[in-house]
Amino acid sequence: MPIHVRAEPGDYAEACLLPGDPLRARAVAETFLEDVRETNSERGLLGYTGTFEGKPVSAQATGMGAPSASIVVEELIRLGVKKLLRIGTCGGLAPDLALGDIVVVLSATPNDGATAALAGGEPHAPTADWELVHGAVHAAKTLGTKVRVGPVVTTDLFYDPDPERAKRWAARGMLAVEMEAAAILTLGALRGVQAGCLLLVSDTLSGGEFTRIGDAELAEAVDRLAALALATVTGK
Repeated sequence: MPIHVRAEPGDYAEACLLPGDPLRARAVAETFLEDVRETNSERGLLGYTGTFEGKPVSAQATGMGAPSASIVVEELIRLGVKKLLRIGTCGGLAPDLALGDIVVVLSATPNDGATAALAGGEPHAPTADWELVHGAVHAAKTLGTKVRVGPVVTTDLFYDPDPERAKRWAARGMLAVEMEAAAILTLGALRGVQAGCLLLVSDTLSGGEFTRIGDAELAEAVDRLAALALATVTGK
């Protein structure tokens, strides 16, 4: 039994959604899954397994940041998970991204320590599994959900002391900034499993101004994100 995800092989489905927030994992399970059971509560990292339209799916919180996400992903893979899809929030960098928009991640520039450690300090371009990217775009068309597809950047800092860094990322074509994707995508490649990422724009940083989504709008957008993620991992 792993140290942080206290479960046994078979407790998790082969397809697992990875929200950072434990309460979001619970909300996804209670709102969208049937025959749900709790599979983990260690350290408050809530995990659940159920079915979505008859297909087994799990939702497991990773906590905040690449180090925490890396621990959870390593242990889920040991438990038999083969398809990992992060569903999280991000800060929009592209000027045409609005609050509530969804980004299908192609790649995640690693500006974090965990990814650098996993890559042994060598240059590395964390890239999402193409089947998950294609599946998300196809599912979005079916659901009528607007998405943007492109690169993001993963950072260790939510409160960045450099106010100009976001502008430099945006100038290099990064759509958004978040805190876990690069490590998750790197572990997917290293361990031979599928890994992808769907992000909801909860904040915008373009133009040097910080704007935050409202609570009601966030809840509605999270439901859209979860529906898209579930359709992606189940092939609906």
